[in-house]
Amino acid sequence: MGDNRLRVPLEEAFARVPPAWRGVTDAFAQSATGRSLSAFIDARLRDDAVIYPAHPFRALELTAPANVRVVILGQDPYHGAGQAQGLAFSVAAGHKLPPSLRNILIEVGADIGTPSVCESSRKGDLGPWAEQGVLLLNTALTVEDGQPQSHANRGWEVLTDALLEHVAAGSSPVVFMLWGAAAQRKRVLVDEGRHRVLTANHPSPLSARRPPEPFIGCRHFSRANALLAELSPTLPPIRW
Repeated sequence: MGDNRLRVPLEEAFARVPPAWRGVTDAFAQSATGRSLSAFIDARLRDDAVIYPAHPFRALELTAPANVRVVILGQDPYHGAGQAQGLAFSVAAGHKLPPSLRNILIEVGADIGTPSVCESSRKGDLGPWAEQGVLLLNTALTVEDGQPQSHANRGWEVLTDALLEHVAAGSSPVVFMLWGAAAQRKRVLVDEGRHRVLTANHPSPLSARRPPEPFIGCRHFSRANALLAELSPTLPPIRW
């Protein structure tokens, strides 16, 4: 399944961000918070910490700002070997589906009425969504092996908030799918006069079926396509 460990200094990873996002990422990397985050991660790498994923900015590599049509917001990357690949909720092809991702794909199948594109062909790799304009962004972009939230509150959230604000300030309307309380706290960054917001519980088995907004049965995928048809009628629907 490949080595998904981060093996380069964070400054080098920032240098690989596509030009269309660099106005946001360069400003962050050069800020006091960005320098502090880089120093922290680089120190952990020198201490031989196992950090995932190998490509923290893959979501930005697959989805340019001008192409964003939907935003799905996660928390931090999966913390097991071989899992995280730089896209929220996604795992590398051939890897066992984590419970939240399994619930997402179950809901896609129930909602759209056909097996998920990812479930049938990629087995959990949500790259095909990203290539169609679905920005799969975590709020923290790195994590240490076996330690969920280990890189939370180290500065990543400042960057990812700025990325969300950049998307929300763009010329094209976007559908924001906010699952769970952590994602829904980002709602304040979205101008709902221009964009659309869908909310539900997190797809984790702990919350996916609980009130007030169960994820199972939310029909966000067909609802997102219906909203996109209203907002951008000349563009095709997302092939979930």
